[in-house]
Amino acid sequence: MRLVPLVRLAAFISTISLAAAEEPAVASNTAFLENGKIKLGVDLGSGGSVFWFSNLPDGPNLLNHADRGRFIQQSYYGAPDGSVWGDKPWRWNPVQGGHYQGKPAKLLDQKKTDTELYTKSIPVNWAGGQLLEDCRMEEWITLTDDVATIRFRFSYDGQQEHPPMHQELPAVFMDYALPKLVFYKGDQPWTGAALTEEIPGWPNQSRTCDEEWAAYIGPDGRGLGVYFPGNKEITSYRYEGPPGPQGMGCSYFAPIRTMTIKPGFRHDYSIHLKIGTPEEIRTAFTKLHAASAKKE
Repeated sequence: MRLVPLVRLAAFISTISLAAAEEPAVASNTAFLENGKIKLGVDLGSGGSVFWFSNLPDGPNLLNHADRGRFIQQSYYGAPDGSVWGDKPWRWNPVQGGHYQGKPAKLLDQKKTDTELYTKSIPVNWAGGQLLEDCRMEEWITLTDDVATIRFRFSYDGQQEHPPMHQELPAVFMDYALPKLVFYKGDQPWTGAALTEEIPGWPNQSRTCDEEWAAYIGPDGRGLGVYFPGNKEITSYRYEGPPGPQGMGCSYFAPIRTMTIKPGFRHDYSIHLKIGTPEEIRTAFTKLHAASAKKE
């Protein structure tokens, strides 16, 4: 069964703003890691979700964080649980940032050094709003030259076995000002073969990324790429609206994989972020792919 992950639908933002009036604002409690070339920020009030990524010294933030569902963040799906998102029946859906009406996740731990940023949190059920005490979400962030690496971990100690679902690994929300989705689809990955360029529509559309990365690119030919080793399928859309880090418009994709969450489940994976032209992004990710292949 394919779950269309619309958990960040911007049509609910006006409702969210009213319902969440007493909750702390998104990105009002933050921590940053930078190395002279790139800057990455997490929202400590949203479970450590990544809300900022830019080039230094003065590059713009290329991520969208209009609500607690729009970050680079972990999101998993399970069985229908009677929860309702707006007027839509929903399901068990641990989200790193928080509830669709603005209730934040609970941060349990954070550590920051000159080279690494770590967070651990209890996620919130997206539509139900309750803290999911039997779940933990962790992330370790490092910067190497102009590439950021994020390692995610999700742990589930509950007793219910959920049905197999497509999981967002992770959800990625970028600025609506980056309209063009660039990726490679074909039988000659990592050879420099021609890239595919498309502008996604609405709602979700599936695509195959045979080099396991995708990027959204702006009119100036530059944008943000994400390398997601181990996954080739993504779901993607563009939601129309004003651009900007807190604008209602967004450019979204998520690498997806069908997984079953059951007692004792734990999943670790890593992604890499790079800003540049498609060629610069591809070159950086090709080097990472080659280095990984040598280790194997």
